[in-house]
Amino acid sequence: MREIYAVDTHGRAYLRREFLLKKNIMHYSSLKSFINKLEDKNELVRIKEFVNPVLEIAEITDRFSKSTEYGHGGKALLFENTGTQFPLLINAMGSYKRICLALGVNELDEFGKRFNILYQLFLKPPSSFINKLKMFPGLMKISSLLPKILSGRGASQQVVMNQPDIAKLPVLKCWPMDGGRFITLPMVITKDPETGIRNVGMYRMQVLGKAQTGMHWHIHKGGAAHFEKYKKLKKKMPVVVALGGDPACTFSATAPLPENIDEFFFAGFLRQKRIELVQCLTQDIEAPTDADFIIEGYIDPLEDFITEGPFGDHTGFYSLPAQYPLFHVTCITHRKDAVYPATIVGIPPMEDFWLSKATERIFLPLLKLTLLPEIVDIDLPAAGVTHNLAIIKIRVSYPGQAQKVMNALWSAGQMMFNKVLIITAQQADIHDYTGLAVKLLQSFDPAKDVYFSRGPLDILDHSSNQPAFGGKMCLDTTRQIDNVKHEELKLKSEISPDKILQLYPELSAINISLVKSAIPVLIASIVKSKAGIIKNVFNNLIKIPELTDVKIFIIVDHYININDINRIIWYCLANIDPVRDCSIPASPFNSNHHLCIDGTKKTKEADNFPREWPDIIASAPETIEAIDKKWDMLNLGIFLPSPGLKYKVIIPSF
Repeated sequence: MREIYAVDTHGRAYLRREFLLKKNIMHYSSLKSFINKLEDKNELVRIKEFVNPVLEIAEITDRFSKSTEYGHGGKALLFENTGTQFPLLINAMGSYKRICLALGVNELDEFGKRFNILYQLFLKPPSSFINKLKMFPGLMKISSLLPKILSGRGASQQVVMNQPDIAKLPVLKCWPMDGGRFITLPMVITKDPETGIRNVGMYRMQVLGKAQTGMHWHIHKGGAAHFEKYKKLKKKMPVVVALGGDPACTFSATAPLPENIDEFFFAGFLRQKRIELVQCLTQDIEAPTDADFIIEGYIDPLEDFITEGPFGDHTGFYSLPAQYPLFHVTCITHRKDAVYPATIVGIPPMEDFWLSKATERIFLPLLKLTLLPEIVDIDLPAAGVTHNLAIIKIRVSYPGQAQKVMNALWSAGQMMFNKVLIITAQQADIHDYTGLAVKLLQSFDPAKDVYFSRGPLDILDHSSNQPAFGGKMCLDTTRQIDNVKHEELKLKSEISPDKILQLYPELSAINISLVKSAIPVLIASIVKSKAGIIKNVFNNLIKIPELTDVKIFIIVDHYININDINRIIWYCLANIDPVRDCSIPASPFNSNHHLCIDGTKKTKEADNFPREWPDIIASAPETIEAIDKKWDMLNLGIFLPSPGLKYKVIIPSF
């Protein structure tokens, strides 16, 4: 786009050619057309035998999501016999290849060029009248991507349920302690009662009856903001839920868009073809004509809230029961050949990680163009479940620049929910986690490079004393990384885990494998039997002369496998409030400081923790056994063991 506007005499014609090239971007007329593409690319497994939507489909999906047998993310799964008239598609966007197929690109970074176009058209003022004229073709093209409302009925309204009954859909119960069945991939459409501006969000919906569900929108979300306005007006709030259709629409419902950007326009922009909408039958809202299902209804803000949950959530823990609005269904319509879309979330990696990865790559250019031009790259690791960990690479031009970026990100949109932020300089490859850790942590000084703050957190974060508010931590690793040599880390003498355990028998296990790999991080596990024991252990560990050069000590609960580094990172990030659980004591031997992280479960007895602590998500033993027995009969290919087996010692039902 920059080259286009640099040409004075031929800019307009060149701009048109550019847009013509983009007309070949893939888009889908229905979920079934996306299924055909997945099958054509050998990215789909069809399961023809009956599999129960209660627990069994989720258990099979969990195995594929975490599988590396077919590449990271396994394959999409089409369950053709669900006990209803509708097949069910799941894990459809659960790999890098499939999220690219869903959005019609070969690489997610291709979207950067399109954001440059938006920037030129809307955010960068034209410098002259001539440049204003040159913008006209681009504005015309952008306007052609705005949603269009069609007259009459759409494909999503081919069949009308005279008496709406959600039980006719193959709605999943995902995990054994879930409060019931949940619609997990809905596009929830609402309108601002004052401005008429539309919002499309994704909020889980617990089925509470044939024509009733919960509506789990968080206080920070667009749907909740609309609800508050209807509450003040004392008017019923029309709500429409779309399921299926072009996956670009589904993705857009998850995207952290600015309030003034319509999600259906964004979906049209992604696929370079406008979204066509149709008027709903019982509510004054429009929905995509190519959706597979449309669920129409309303919420009465004068009604009492209902108890919703628990639900096995994307954090890897159950979100606890809470009070949310009640959604009344007035009509259900669907395509004749409708396919029910679903997803499951839980211990990462799962399908939501790849949606998050798409968000990361798509919004990186926008972040750079509009807020922080010094940002070079961003990475949201799977173990960080989107909000718990972000790695940012920047160009450093002046002192304090990392702190400027830290403060800006913690004030920007959904980045305000970030809990742990790592900022590094542009020489580092932030997608190579092992290489990054080796390069950065050896020059890392906790006393100088760690910053703490407090602010908003994801409402699903269970670690903070107060819901939706707690501690944050930033590791500024931008100092002198080019001069670091890997051999700088030298333990004064070899020390074995057994020796440490002999010295401090309250510890259950020790992992020094990272230290041996030139990453100065030691991990220990413990049975937390009393208050103050974690602090005492940290004080003892830093007194071991051989561990003087260790920069970070992490302690987790005894039932976590400390040799599974990804699980340790996930578990620790989920369980810490950095202000409460991280300390930086000085070494008794030299000027070194250590970052000590208490990643254990917090309790009333040992920690004076005021809230209920949720359980980790895993399938029940009987579900695992049932799927094991019928795996071959279902023609699922290579046998994949259940990820839930790793948590037998944790889950009470085991």
